[in-house]
Amino acid sequence: MFQRPGKAAFAFILVTVALDMLALGVMIPVLPKLIVEFEGGDLKSAAVATGVFGFAWALMQFLFQPVLGALSDRFGRRPVVLLSNLGMGLDYVFMALAPSLSFLFVGRLISGVTAASVSTATAYIADITEPEKRAGRFGMIGAAFGVGFILGPALGGVLGNHDLRYPFWAAAALSLLNAAYGYFILPESLAPEKRAGAVLWRSANVLGSLDFLRRDRSLALLAVAIFLSYLAHESLPSLFVLYTEYRYHWDAETTGWALAIVGVSQTVVSGGLVRPAVKRFGERATLVVALAAGALGFAAYAFAPTGGIFMAAPPLIALWAMANPAFQGLATRFASASEQGRLQGALSSLRGVSGMVGPLFFTQILSLSIGAGGFPGAGYFVAALLLAASLFVARSAVSAAVADPASV
Repeated sequence: MFQRPGKAAFAFILVTVALDMLALGVMIPVLPKLIVEFEGGDLKSAAVATGVFGFAWALMQFLFQPVLGALSDRFGRRPVVLLSNLGMGLDYVFMALAPSLSFLFVGRLISGVTAASVSTATAYIADITEPEKRAGRFGMIGAAFGVGFILGPALGGVLGNHDLRYPFWAAAALSLLNAAYGYFILPESLAPEKRAGAVLWRSANVLGSLDFLRRDRSLALLAVAIFLSYLAHESLPSLFVLYTEYRYHWDAETTGWALAIVGVSQTVVSGGLVRPAVKRFGERATLVVALAAGALGFAAYAFAPTGGIFMAAPPLIALWAMANPAFQGLATRFASASEQGRLQGALSSLRGVSGMVGPLFFTQILSLSIGAGGFPGAGYFVAALLLAASLFVARSAVSAAVADPASV
């Protein structure tokens, strides 16, 4: 007889996400350096290759998030999560041994596929959590992301100082240990009677997945709001280093400490504020506050005349971290138990699109806005406008849902 997983299963999923993000973060400081090494020290060629690597990884995420989500609806969450962890571990071994840039590129493509299990982990939480408590737990997932991306680059930098291949071996070990631990500990979360009768390949491809979001007007509007928020987020990794170097003349050490402060702030909010905020104010009010705070934070980034004033904005940006759990909590109300995987896969596809478009979009804005008479903060100002638009659309989505309660 099927038994609903308890708190230990939720803890394992948190650990799974944290280790996945840690493994990805470990490679952040060394992957570009390894590409430079393969390009014979040619920084110009390496920069082009690094951009292609980033786009290709996001493309794989975009294509395969819906597939893994649909497979988890049919066969359960456990096998998809475990196979993904195993695949990531083996792929990191492949990348550690890569003898050329082309082999490393193939490994990065595989990494994009296997790392697409986050949507399944999110669906797992939706399976084992009451609807009114999901936003709080999704906030804990955000905290797990933050922990991984705070510790990962630091560990990768230390190991990379000894050998550029060591971080890949560390990532492989983390993923394989995660798979082994989950094999013995992680129970299934989706009861057999709640599983899809067959893999719905129409919704397991990108277009079908996005079409899934169009089936309800409120869900479609909510998806638009989520995408605008995702796109605004891409301004952070795309602009932060270049913008602060150009405008405030920060060196690498200063930038590193600043990023650590941003990461810690977001982790504190995701892990400590989301649950009480949603419990007291509800998902809708929490979402409004989060998006408004994010918009104000980006506006502060855009107009801050000094680096000190610039660093007063991260707390506002951190409050924006409450938006995604609230978005997720609202979105799960539009899908049945057998559709949570497809829903999360579809939402992750939106993140994949933003991950491909955002870096090119924001770096081009920066390139056009710097120089004599330019406004170097234009990219962050556009991000603020995107969050303002997201807030407007999200309110419209909630209003439409209230007008048609049967849709929720």
